[in-house]
Amino acid sequence: MNNKDLLYVIKPEQQNEQALREILSQHPEIKFVSLMGVDFAGNDTDEKIPLKVFLDDMESFLEGSAAQTDGSSVVLTGIATLNNARVDLVVDKSVNWFVDYNYEHFDATNGRMIGTLRIPCYLLHNGNFVDSRSILKNTLDYVEGEIMELFKKHPMIPGLEHVNPAEIEKLVFTSATELEFWVKSPREDAPIEALSSSQMMQEQYWQRTRGNVRTALEQTVEMLDRYGLEPEMGHKECGGIKGQIDGAGHMTHVMEQLEVDWKFATGVQTADNELLARIIVKEVFRMNGLEVSFQAKPIPGVAGSGEHTHVGIAAKMKNGKIINLFSPKNMYEDFLSAIGYGALMGLLKNYEVTNPIISCTIDSLNRLKPGFEAPVCIVTSLGMSPDNPSRNRTILAGLIRDLDNDKATRIEMRSPNPYTNTYIAIAAFYLSCLDGIKACVESGKDLKALEKEISKKAGEEGFYLDTDRQYRTEEDVFEDFTAEERGRLFGEPPATVWENLCAFDKYPEKVAVLTQGDILKKEYIESFRQGALIRWKTELLNRLIPENYQAVVDMKRLHNPDTCTDCDLAMWHKIQSLRAKLAKDSFEEKSVFTTIRQAIAAGDYDTASAMKLEMGKIMEELKVLYHDYKQNIID
Repeated sequence: MNNKDLLYVIKPEQQNEQALREILSQHPEIKFVSLMGVDFAGNDTDEKIPLKVFLDDMESFLEGSAAQTDGSSVVLTGIATLNNARVDLVVDKSVNWFVDYNYEHFDATNGRMIGTLRIPCYLLHNGNFVDSRSILKNTLDYVEGEIMELFKKHPMIPGLEHVNPAEIEKLVFTSATELEFWVKSPREDAPIEALSSSQMMQEQYWQRTRGNVRTALEQTVEMLDRYGLEPEMGHKECGGIKGQIDGAGHMTHVMEQLEVDWKFATGVQTADNELLARIIVKEVFRMNGLEVSFQAKPIPGVAGSGEHTHVGIAAKMKNGKIINLFSPKNMYEDFLSAIGYGALMGLLKNYEVTNPIISCTIDSLNRLKPGFEAPVCIVTSLGMSPDNPSRNRTILAGLIRDLDNDKATRIEMRSPNPYTNTYIAIAAFYLSCLDGIKACVESGKDLKALEKEISKKAGEEGFYLDTDRQYRTEEDVFEDFTAEERGRLFGEPPATVWENLCAFDKYPEKVAVLTQGDILKKEYIESFRQGALIRWKTELLNRLIPENYQAVVDMKRLHNPDTCTDCDLAMWHKIQSLRAKLAKDSFEEKSVFTTIRQAIAAGDYDTASAMKLEMGKIMEELKVLYHDYKQNIID
């Protein structure tokens, strides 16, 4: 059966009862329907509803809420509680519906893969929508209304004097994500030293793929195209080592980092596409005998995986023309329009309360450390001059411009990772943008004054940005600033999930920016925070401490008392001291592991957070010591 004959997408204009019955009758391989809602943690629901059930009650599915789920099965902490758990799924007919095929299950009558029609939905609880998809949709509607009101009050916005507000039909929120991931052979791991050395020597940067990795990457790009995502590129990223070929000519010991990119989309479709892309990548590589990891930092000391997220705003005019509202009228004289400057300033000023949404796991913060181009500092780069666009990969928010294409102007947020909840992240980005846009447009300042605002030095008072901070640099953040300078100029980055979540209490005025319009409600933010806190505690207690404990136990004495040297004895003594500090209690002093457990039990998260950092520091030192100790054993 030719894959081209399969159904991959049902467009919004086809999502009516008559068209659906006709389409589904032509594709008997589609046996199931799945209603896909997305909770606050970014998890998507999935089930197998027999197609006959959907066909028999299609009107209820399309116009009402014919299906429900148990609130305890989705992450809506404190909202869908055990004693009030019903959550209805309401079909979204404004986005593409995708068919998810099972590559290992075939219809005996026609030989086609069995398909499940995945229908995106909103989650409804007690009459309120309580899901990530509805938050993004309603946020964009709100931001559009607010910007249109700005145009009415200020019809001559600096840099956009050529735009007639009366001719604007609607605003278009263009977004895109770049998906990075690691690929490996099952049950095989490469030495960290080899991975680190390969990265330092840039052996894998944009190299040619081979064997089953190449096949899987090519099939992934083809599959993304069939689903209408319009892939633009698939390539190797910076991490990995060369695989080996066994006697049968098969690739073994695969450990590579890859990236796939596809065309931007608008609104909720952007996040739906990213969710679909992850599924495709996982399934296609698995069918080629490879494991995929979307973890932000799956391997310590080696490049992590980001998911850079691009945001932009355009106006669709009544004559059909698209105008990028971030681009100034003269691209050679100015970096941005007033709306563009405002969006960038809003993202930076309010990032402390967006960061917990972007990076809410131990894994995500493991990636956000100096080096490896990790965006740990709240700072941007505009370029050397408007007529000389440049890219600084060490900053958080990058301005992307093309002098020959004003439609390409956008802001690249470099902090998200593949497990960031893209729906809520994009909503938070645009709400932050709106705050800055209002401030810049209503200030009445021209473009040079706005450029001066975003370029101010720490200590200089501005009309919008915080006085004690610097927000722009064209230098290398990690090479040209010390750690103390980075903290003083750009703010101290949170080192743990708990530190990050504390920003919601530390910056109430910035939380108010996210809750404007009463869409990303305070109770939703609190639900998100409680869910993230539960996951942090659980991972710390049930995964990280046990893994570290096992690593400590596995560090056995290796030297022979008769042939050892004083170096062996000294290193082993220090190793023993660190092992005991981590894992062995005494009457006088509790171990680090025990202290963390007791702190979490007591709700003392400040102590648990500090000791988590201490645990990481000791484990890092211990692993280096034990490695050196083993290297000195030659018996």
